[in-house]
Amino acid sequence: MSTNEIVVQGTNIRYYHINQEDYICLTDMLKAKDGDFFITDWLRNRNTLEYIGIWESIYNPNFNYGEFATIKSKAGLNNFKISVNEFVERTNAISLHAKAGRYGGTYAHQDIAFEFGMWISPEFKIYLVKEFQRLKVQEHQELEWNAKRELAKLNYHIHTDAIKENLIVPTLTKNQINHVYACEADVLNVALFGQTAGEWKKQNPTRKGNIRDDASIEQLLVLANMESYNAILIKQQMSQSERLIQLNHVAKSQLHVLSQKNPKLFNLPTNTKQF
Repeated sequence: MSTNEIVVQGTNIRYYHINQEDYICLTDMLKAKDGDFFITDWLRNRNTLEYIGIWESIYNPNFNYGEFATIKSKAGLNNFKISVNEFVERTNAISLHAKAGRYGGTYAHQDIAFEFGMWISPEFKIYLVKEFQRLKVQEHQELEWNAKRELAKLNYHIHTDAIKENLIVPTLTKNQINHVYACEADVLNVALFGQTAGEWKKQNPTRKGNIRDDASIEQLLVLANMESYNAILIKQQMSQSERLIQLNHVAKSQLHVLSQKNPKLFNLPTNTKQF
């Protein structure tokens, strides 16, 4: 479980993932509220309890409805007050979590946290939802990029096996063998990115990783396809120069298709050259 942050109207708000769900820190959200206001004030409200009860009934099969009914029956009374810890212990709720320690606080499932945002202000809730939606899109794109990168790595073995079986001869030294593999990798780099790994590194001396780590999602997808295709061309004993032209055609064609199918997600790279 790792804690991250988003910024909503200048307020840093922590959130974390648990069981593939997102929980947002209500304690941090309170920093955006003018005047004294406590989470216990929100939790003792009848509308709040009814909303949490409905949410728990949908998502929590172990929710203690008997204890919850007792708690809700006291909502609105002047002497009624309940902490998050007590509420969770008595009802077995999963919508709220109270974390102790230096980086602790009260966290709520995003569905509940969004409703809590209304207690800060309607404007705050709107910006909270907007920022969290942006975050989810970003996380999805990162997951998709990682998946495409892993696919390219798996196809890399198909590519290297074809090189080993068809281009590596027993008389080559270790340095010569490494050079062959590097040259074939750069055939793909030039066909797709328009430059070798070394040329990219010279142009980007401060960047971490390599040219493929800097690739877009669609470039990685095309790269995986190109590795398999180049393995076939190598087995057909096509010359490197001819393969470079063929692979560049594949890169241009597939990138164009991807940009047409997903215009918002895929932008056709300008560094893919035509030979």
